[in-house]
Amino acid sequence: MTTKTSELLAAAAPRTVAVVQGISDDQLGLPTPCPDYTVRDLLNHLFDVVVNFQALAGRREVDWAAKTDHLTEGWRDRFATEADRLTRAWSDPAALEGVSPGMGLPQETVGDMALIDLTVHGWDLARATGQRLEVDPAVLAAGHGFMDRMGDTGQKMGAFGEPVPTSGEPTTLDALLGRTGRDPAWTP
Repeated sequence: MTTKTSELLAAAAPRTVAVVQGISDDQLGLPTPCPDYTVRDLLNHLFDVVVNFQALAGRREVDWAAKTDHLTEGWRDRFATEADRLTRAWSDPAALEGVSPGMGLPQETVGDMALIDLTVHGWDLARATGQRLEVDPAVLAAGHGFMDRMGDTGQKMGAFGEPVPTSGEPTTLDALLGRTGRDPAWTP
């Protein structure tokens, strides 16, 4: 069984996993486009994203305040496993029904949040470590759709920074990054 959300996650996850697996231990202290986050900090946050959004697919509550260091022995392979589990968790059509008890949002929106986090933080990590992240056009379109619906709310809640003006077409990755408060021209 699949859902639109799981299909989009299946398109996005392997690309972010490839970036994560390309990060060397000596890059963990590098800065990222996320202010106040090193590569290590952002990897730990992204681990929390892939694990917590699995629970949210099953309508279980999560603790975003827990600060676990996931970067222990075998973390790259564990990240790949958890990203795969994330995709499978959202493949059940029941995962998209109703409202999330933990988030107070439609489950479909929660699934979109997982997708946008996986994609944008994948770009953050790629940019910080000298890699490239190619984003599937369907994932990009879904990201823009999410920002159309939730961008202002996300900004008010502190999930996104002030939009950064970008040049070019409004449907590009650069435009999506700008909408989430990132400068697509950011360099370490």
